[in-house]
Amino acid sequence: MTPRFVARQLAHLTGLLGLVIPLLTNRRIVARQLAHPTGLLGRVMALLMNRRNAQMNALAVRQLTLSGTDRVLEIGFGGGPILQTLLANAAFVAGVDRSPDMVARAKAHHARAVDEGRAEFRAGEVEAIPFEAESFDKICTLNTVYFWRSLDEGAGEIARVLVPGGRAVIGFLPKMHMDRLGVPLDIFTPRTPDEVIAALTRAGFREVRAEQPSSWKVIMLMAAKAEAKETGAASRLV
Repeated sequence: MTPRFVARQLAHLTGLLGLVIPLLTNRRIVARQLAHPTGLLGRVMALLMNRRNAQMNALAVRQLTLSGTDRVLEIGFGGGPILQTLLANAAFVAGVDRSPDMVARAKAHHARAVDEGRAEFRAGEVEAIPFEAESFDKICTLNTVYFWRSLDEGAGEIARVLVPGGRAVIGFLPKMHMDRLGVPLDIFTPRTPDEVIAALTRAGFREVRAEQPSSWKVIMLMAAKAEAKETGAASRLV
């Protein structure tokens, strides 16, 4: 590696930073990229969020209590910080993201797992998850509820693609903290824990539990889909 090569690379990096940094100071541009990452700025935002959310991501993986036979879905995987961990601890990993750029990136990064049939990544929305009913044992989604058009539709779709007794983990920053950030409300819809818990309960989840580690602002919700016999009993009572 010659000094000339290093100088060229530094000059290139400096030029990119000169383009990106001003964009990162624009709140609306950042919000749009968080909602739907695209292009170079989307990749930069994905890397920044991977670092910022490292603790949250690690906790979500622990809460999933993975086994080697699990089929796992991550909704809104973005930069994909936990995909490799999921692949190392589950039989099959799927991902759904609203950004085609992030889907293409995941397919390329995990090409071997895709070729072996151990992974699949599709573009889509939580309100219409592009997988068959009862396809997964575990589902996680982190920092996505702000972008759901409907909590009931999202929770209902998660329930649809989970097997009876399957587990869902949902992590997000509650409304009281989102409001303090002053996020653009035409891009974000801040949610309270009670609102999300109510939607999960209506969708047929039981044992919905909220956990907020000390000194954290983030809330983690763990929920189990009702077993088939429980669902049947509930329907007979209606």
